[in-house]
Amino acid sequence: MPFFTQASSAAGQVDSVFLAIVALCVLFLVSITTLIVYFAVKYRRSRHPKGVDIEGNKWLEVAWTVTPTVLFLLMFYYGWTNFEYQRNVPRDAMVVHVTARQWAYSFRYPNGKTTTELYLALGKPFKMELRSLDVIHGFYVPAFRIKQDVVPGKNNYTWFTPTMLGTFDIECTVICGAGHAKMLSKVRVVPVPDFEAWYFGDENAPLPGQTTAAPAKAADLSTAGACRHGDGH
Repeated sequence: MPFFTQASSAAGQVDSVFLAIVALCVLFLVSITTLIVYFAVKYRRSRHPKGVDIEGNKWLEVAWTVTPTVLFLLMFYYGWTNFEYQRNVPRDAMVVHVTARQWAYSFRYPNGKTTTELYLALGKPFKMELRSLDVIHGFYVPAFRIKQDVVPGKNNYTWFTPTMLGTFDIECTVICGAGHAKMLSKVRVVPVPDFEAWYFGDENAPLPGQTTAAPAKAADLSTAGACRHGDGH
């Protein structure tokens, strides 16, 4: 059972990297602190009133140089493999265009529908195409462990698969002006039939979760025409 909500395919991997690095740091903190206390007590002035020169030890110096280097490279590799996973978008991911501006988000789907909150189908991959109309923003969904900068004039993206039904916060992580604190939205993860009923419905179709969903059209979500991205990015 995770300590914090893990609501996407990326959350568990991000948490594993974070916890592994924290555990390693705690291990070294305890070990080094213990050695400092031990040597401070063992070689205190009352027991050794006259200092003695201690010559260097080649193997000890090699060890404290090589060991941190190896650990750093292992942490880098572990983090890089998770980063690489998050940049490789599945071919069947639905593309949602996210537009950030002072001080709100809007979300446009392949069928042309636009919302101010992000609606997602449980267990289906989604790719967020990010753009800004004015200044730098930060698209951040804490429960998904997803954070990407949204820079004017630059295209950016992220992707994830929602793994938990519910409503989750979207925040802006960059101070983008006087209304920065109000730049909030929601992710609403709903069952696939509810999402399809809205997505394939007409303009009057209720938003997912508002009412009982109407039967979906005879088309599978993963094969919606405009939602594929040929090269996986």
